[in-house]
Amino acid sequence: MSGTNPAGWMVLASLVILVAALAWRATRWAAGRPTPIRWSGLIQVPRRYLVDVHHVVSRSPLTTDDEDDTGERVARMHVLTAGGFVAATLFILLRHLLGVGGLATAWLLLIALAAMAFGAAIEWRRRRPRRASRLSGGGYERLPWSLAAFIVFFGVATLSAAGLAPPIAWASIPAWPLLAIGIWACAELYVGMALGPMKHAVNGVLHLAFHPRPQRFDHDVRDTALQPADLGADRIGAETAADFSWNRLLGFDACVQCGRCEVACPAFEAGLPLNPKALIQDLVSAEMGDGVSGQYRGQGHPDRAGRPESRGGVLIDAESGIHPDTLWACTTCRACVAECPMMIEHVDAVIDMRRFQTLEAGATPAKGAAVLDELRESDNMGGRPAVRRADWAVDLDIPVLTERGSADVLLWMGEGAFERRNQRTLRSLVKLLRRAGVDFAILGAEEADCGDLARRLGDEATFQRLAAQNIATLDRYDFNEIVTADPHVLQAIGREYPALGGHYKVRHHTTFLARLVVEGRLPAAAGEAMALTYHDPCYLGRYNGETEAPRHLLEHIGQRVTEMEKSGERSSCCGSGGGLAVTDIPGRRRIADVRMNHIAATGAETVAVACPHCATMLEGVVQPRAEVVDIAELLADAVAAAEPAEEDWRESA
Repeated sequence: MSGTNPAGWMVLASLVILVAALAWRATRWAAGRPTPIRWSGLIQVPRRYLVDVHHVVSRSPLTTDDEDDTGERVARMHVLTAGGFVAATLFILLRHLLGVGGLATAWLLLIALAAMAFGAAIEWRRRRPRRASRLSGGGYERLPWSLAAFIVFFGVATLSAAGLAPPIAWASIPAWPLLAIGIWACAELYVGMALGPMKHAVNGVLHLAFHPRPQRFDHDVRDTALQPADLGADRIGAETAADFSWNRLLGFDACVQCGRCEVACPAFEAGLPLNPKALIQDLVSAEMGDGVSGQYRGQGHPDRAGRPESRGGVLIDAESGIHPDTLWACTTCRACVAECPMMIEHVDAVIDMRRFQTLEAGATPAKGAAVLDELRESDNMGGRPAVRRADWAVDLDIPVLTERGSADVLLWMGEGAFERRNQRTLRSLVKLLRRAGVDFAILGAEEADCGDLARRLGDEATFQRLAAQNIATLDRYDFNEIVTADPHVLQAIGREYPALGGHYKVRHHTTFLARLVVEGRLPAAAGEAMALTYHDPCYLGRYNGETEAPRHLLEHIGQRVTEMEKSGERSSCCGSGGGLAVTDIPGRRRIADVRMNHIAATGAETVAVACPHCATMLEGVVQPRAEVVDIAELLADAVAAAEPAEEDWRESA
């Protein structure tokens, strides 16, 4: 070997091992349920990586205990390290294996290694002297060392080809330590792309190509709807890892353990027994076998130990699997999904597992099971007679579609119509609609629950039954659009009913009211400035992309919003979503209390809301706290103040 540079052969051998290891890993993905392969996704990978992934990576994590752990720094590290590594691999094969390019190729290789060095330095700084708590250790902690070893070995091996040093006698004993460094670096980086911390480099690319939600990359479409389950299937939901589709298993295996989902998760922040990063690693263990990619060295689920002990076993098991409390602690807010740079769909996995627990195992937590029983019996969460849904409006003489047959706008009351606190919002909304001259009506006793809660608790059968019932009712009447004060209704009817045949224009009340304001139909007096912040509901902002209309309405009445750190589409949950308000999984703190702390940090004395569930959860926080007011109530006061000489149209409600 005295005159032969082993660098090219070393990389070639590593790539052969990588391909073999990936082929083995692919057999584990293939154990999942079959789903069509969209080969066109391969063509979309560059765009999905450079646009969608970079968009997430370049944002700073929502909460970090390291000032240097910024999105811009991390994005730079990825570009330098990954780009340099790919280029270096190409130039190593060209120069050291094929002997192509001569001096120019050697210098290009050194430039690529220099880029890697800058990226490795950033990664080193992120983890030393103390890494951010969200980052995993283990193999990830070795990454700066393995990058440095790669740079040193291939840099030294290329010096002679670049005309900067005499050739190395590779067969001599003094060269053996350098060879050992090169072998270790290749094992860590190349083989590590299949069996180690670098596996996201290949799995992530494949996941982007064969993503289970390809419409997510269509920026004209907001793909947040759950897909209907086949109620006629032999098994509904996921009992074992093999019950997920193969491309979802691939998605779990693309996790880079960056912890962005962890710091965004409201359940984890409140100390409930859920860490979305650990949950994905639990699923990888169930899919691959514990330890295949190295032991998990990140934070676990608060106050819950254990993970799937063997490949192919049941996923949810308090003794030898994922603890049931972990599954039911999720609010389905999609904060984890929105923050994941690898585009993993955590919430879809949670719902699949819940579907099995509810419909096959009958293991919904007791309070949740009781609410589902009420929904099945009475078509609403509280078991109340249908005719009571409109009791709050008995003095308002609101038209009912059964009597009129048609209206421009159908006002969907929702479950908030049964609660006194949220009846205030509905009464204000009705008066605003009348003030603006809107032709509207309600369904009255014909309105049933939209099915959102049932679906999030895994009861797909009840959801589909309620959806079919509501679709049949809606299709009997003539209206142009539905307006609702409940973002969960907006999501269910607007985005999830279409898969079952129900296609309607659905508007959130803030969106509709903002349109009326723009049209000049709701003049308002600018009141005294309040110390005010706005809480974005998850199902309005993150699920449906509406963050501007509420702020426009507050601006219209002369209020300036002091934003919370977690706001807009990066808002934090109130703690009601996903059925958590009824499953009531205990944690170190209540999510609503944590959110009220976020509100208090702004100095606000009033928090504006736009969701009945958020209003209920935040008003449930003990005093002292900010006053909780729906935007419709604030706007109604301002509109009434603009016309003091007229009959008090709002109080007549």
